[in-house]
Amino acid sequence: MPSAGPAVETNSKGPRLAVCVEDLSKDYALGDERVVALANVSLNIEKGVFLALAGPSGSGKSTLLNMIGCIDTPSRGRVFINGQDVSGRTPDQLAGLRARTIGFVFQTFNLFPVLTAEENVEYPLHHVDEIGRRERRERVRHFLHVVGLTNYARHRPNQLSGGQRQRVAIARALVAHPEIVLADEPTANLDHRTGRNILRLMRRINRETKVTFIFSTHDPQVIRMADRRVDLEDGQIVRLGVRARSDWRYAFDRARDGDDA
Repeated sequence: MPSAGPAVETNSKGPRLAVCVEDLSKDYALGDERVVALANVSLNIEKGVFLALAGPSGSGKSTLLNMIGCIDTPSRGRVFINGQDVSGRTPDQLAGLRARTIGFVFQTFNLFPVLTAEENVEYPLHHVDEIGRRERRERVRHFLHVVGLTNYARHRPNQLSGGQRQRVAIARALVAHPEIVLADEPTANLDHRTGRNILRLMRRINRETKVTFIFSTHDPQVIRMADRRVDLEDGQIVRLGVRARSDWRYAFDRARDGDDA
């Protein structure tokens, strides 16, 4: 199994791995045809990495992200989150796992327009019973401060810029103290400068908190900032890269390895 990190046991699902997928496939019915979105993908992702799932539209990167996020279920294969096999869990069990373990940042922000910034950030905590009202408020204040929006807590999304809305989305993703944050094309609706600032913010949070960040992207800015990259084409992994200063060292490269064969 190819691994997204160096010196990782490929059959290990132990404490060093945030995510492990084994022989993952996803098929969709399109009329009378079957569309293959993922084909026998296997991958290990270490905890604390800043990883980009890269590839053109239709490569399978968003499908893989949705499998990791337990938003969709595989046709075949297994997904492990922090060593736990989530493949056969019920929708309620998956909802509980998402609420406590995984944060999401979406391309279109997905904020509730009638709620203020602080209410949008607080919303995921209403699904975690053990967190009381006082702690919810403290967490909301903290993460709005982390993303630099303390003075915008009472603003609704239509009163915020695109970059500010994405910052609210980041605070919302972090407020439940997840171990993994999944970001689906988070810079696609932002201008270049704003996108770069958002990425720098997420990279700083990654370094300071050791939360694992996994991006689905075709944005070169995201790839340049990542310390791991997984390139997909036609539902399959074609390259696995590890950052080596300003360049990449490829642990697996289908084109290169095929040429060598």
